[in-house]
Amino acid sequence: MQDVVDSIMSQPFLAVLAYFSVGILALIVFLSCFEWVTKYDGWKEIGRGNLAAAMATGGKIFGICNIFRFSIEANDTIYQSILWSAVGFVLLLVAYFLFEFFTPVFRVDEEIGKDNRAVGLLSLVLSVSLSYIIGAAVI
Repeated sequence: MQDVVDSIMSQPFLAVLAYFSVGILALIVFLSCFEWVTKYDGWKEIGRGNLAAAMATGGKIFGICNIFRFSIEANDTIYQSILWSAVGFVLLLVAYFLFEFFTPVFRVDEEIGKDNRAVGLLSLVLSVSLSYIIGAAVI
């Protein structure tokens, strides 16, 4: 199996397709984990026009993809990239819980569910900003 993967990854076009495919799969899995831990149904809220939910979800998508980008740049194999992107995602998820914990005057999930755009924007900015820190630390 390793020989097959090495053969695929030695071809630039196939390597791009492999990283793209794995990146999309990682995005789906990691975003599903985020959706599982939030108290609101992000996609349902987006469908209803909840801009706060769209901003929060967009920030999560950007954060996940940005961490995966850093892990691709910093690692020699696709296996290492997957591993370090998963570590980065866990850190992003921890940051999400810390955001909820450090805002005791309101519940982040409830405010996003109520279309509080200020909270949605803050969530987006935190996800994007922290993805750069996490990505730079992922080696």
